[in-house]
Amino acid sequence: MESEDEMIDDSISMEGDFYSGDFSDYYDDPNDNDNDCYSEDDDDYGLLEDDNDDDQDAVGSRRRQLGYTVLKEADIKQRQEDDISKVSTVLSISRVDATILLRHYSWSVSKVHDEWFADEEGVRQSVGLLERPVVRVSNARELTCGICLESLPHNNITSAACGHPFCRACWQGYICTTINDGPGCLSLRCPDPSCNAAVGQDMIDKLATCEEKEKYSRYLLRSYIEDNRKTKWCPAPGCEYAVDFAIGSGNFDVSCFCSHSFCWNCAEEAHRPVDCNTVAKWILKNNAESENMNWILANSKPCPKCKRPIEKNQGCMHMTCTPPCKFEFCWLCLGVWGEHGEVTGGFYACNHYEAAKQEGVYDEAERRREMAKNSLEKYTHYYERWASNQLSRQKALSDLNQMQTVHLEKLSNLQCTPESQLKFITEAWLQIVECRRVLKWTYAYGYYLPENEHAKRQFFEYLQGEAESGLERLHQCAEKELNKFVAGDGPSKEFDDFRSKLAGLTSVTKNYFENLVRALENGLADVDSQAAAACSKTRSSKNIGGTSKGRGGRGKGSYKTGGSSKNVDDTSN
Repeated sequence: MESEDEMIDDSISMEGDFYSGDFSDYYDDPNDNDNDCYSEDDDDYGLLEDDNDDDQDAVGSRRRQLGYTVLKEADIKQRQEDDISKVSTVLSISRVDATILLRHYSWSVSKVHDEWFADEEGVRQSVGLLERPVVRVSNARELTCGICLESLPHNNITSAACGHPFCRACWQGYICTTINDGPGCLSLRCPDPSCNAAVGQDMIDKLATCEEKEKYSRYLLRSYIEDNRKTKWCPAPGCEYAVDFAIGSGNFDVSCFCSHSFCWNCAEEAHRPVDCNTVAKWILKNNAESENMNWILANSKPCPKCKRPIEKNQGCMHMTCTPPCKFEFCWLCLGVWGEHGEVTGGFYACNHYEAAKQEGVYDEAERRREMAKNSLEKYTHYYERWASNQLSRQKALSDLNQMQTVHLEKLSNLQCTPESQLKFITEAWLQIVECRRVLKWTYAYGYYLPENEHAKRQFFEYLQGEAESGLERLHQCAEKELNKFVAGDGPSKEFDDFRSKLAGLTSVTKNYFENLVRALENGLADVDSQAAAACSKTRSSKNIGGTSKGRGGRGKGSYKTGGSSKNVDDTSN
């Protein structure tokens, strides 16, 4: 692995495109050593033939523009070995000592060099690399082990660089216990409590069992990724790939060979254009119990006797609590039902409640219930659309896979067209999948957008509506209009028109979403009252309401708290 400065100098920031690039499994072979990295800014989606010289040049050109590199285990081992060799050669120390140094300084070659040449003696003391033994072992035929205190032949006694003598059996037990305890074995020290001497891999190879050596090697390999601030493991379950990220690349969305796309900064799924703090709050809210309590507060009342929450979903005002309480009371005033009857308004009204309400007795309780109801309605509004777009994206991914594995070949035969000339269909589906991801996270953004920033909210809803409307047109064209050509019996004269239409919609939709992403990442900073007024005028003359419900995505709708002032456009396509 290169030094931090070298890697940052060698890396080129990714372009400002909004793609997160989570489709590498469609065009990169994890088993191909040449395809060891993936750019999220591949305009041609990486669909290149390896046997073409020009295409090989194009692949090399793309790699030079990467902001991150996906590493296989062989790549990690090679980088680790290269770093160890660099430090060993420059500092004229053994590879074992070089490994200990790199571990101590989080595998930063430049950091090791800087610290070593600034204060070699201090580094040796802090790391535990001794230039000479602190204990001179005598040449006697027998030596006493410092742990079990048994006198044993000289060839049964061994020691680390410090020279403290311990028998092989005690060393083996010490090493075995430490390795089985976990990655802490990488910082192994001499068993003598007063000694700080480091125990390196040479002692492990000399005294540990094969199983223990394998564990130690795995810990050492994992530490190269986990201790390095520029590398991380892919968080997908079961994935063994790592990602080397160029600090300062700007866009934190990266994609692994396993097809999982995630945010480098927070390790959650890719969520551009929404920032990591918003994502963390949204995920926490989705997993918290607060919304359950809001629902209980908004839709139930406590039994006056046992305080158990009770929901009234139909019938009269006569309520009976569940056993063993069985308390009978009035739903409106919560008074004992025995005191109610025709005089108090019968089964469907309560004069006691109305009188108390006029006096303001229930104002605070009603206010809390109304606030909880508004909060719950707002959350439900955004969560349903967030979740629905996630389902739509998963469905689009499935359709994309079916298109590539089944329909493209069939369509190529029917239309007498090479598959290489049908790439516009794959591009359209990739666009749909990525736009669904972006659209999903815009609902989390909208939920936390302050209600009092009316101009920003109006501009946000305008951009979201434009983008979603364009996405729906593209999705319908790619899904429904394409089917008639796939189900056809032969070449169609209308196919060229379909090609132009689908390619045009793909380009237009991409522009819509680039505008949306750019605006959200900028915090809607360019919004002013005139822009909001222009958006309002445009929206009034053009129906741009989202219509993605037909495929699982819920359409965009403005949301305002306060009872009935909610306006949602969820019309089907």
